[in-house]
Amino acid sequence: MNEKVQLLLVIVGLLCAIWISRKVAMWRIIRAYRKIVHDLKNAGAMDPSTAVSISYSKESIFRAGMKDYRPKALEYLVSNNVVGRTDENKYYLKEDIKFERSLGQKLWI
Repeated sequence: MNEKVQLLLVIVGLLCAIWISRKVAMWRIIRAYRKIVHDLKNAGAMDPSTAVSISYSKESIFRAGMKDYRPKALEYLVSNNVVGRTDENKYYLKEDIKFERSLGQKLWI
């Protein structure tokens, strides 16, 4: 095979690998958003009086296994006024939204 064609194939392959890895990371972050909202809805945490503590609200340095996107996703949801935080570090849903539909509109990734 010609050297230029080989170089082009390597570059295209690298670009595809980068694109796929970004899509997988985005998919995992969206899953973390949905998991957080689902957990809060199931716990009935819809206002500050019913707020609940969440075990994954802080990152753990000694966690083994795959990267956990939930702490960063929770931080992002709090900063975008989807999830509220009380003074006791408990969390609740600020607004009852159709999360799956509004993911692209309210929460831009």
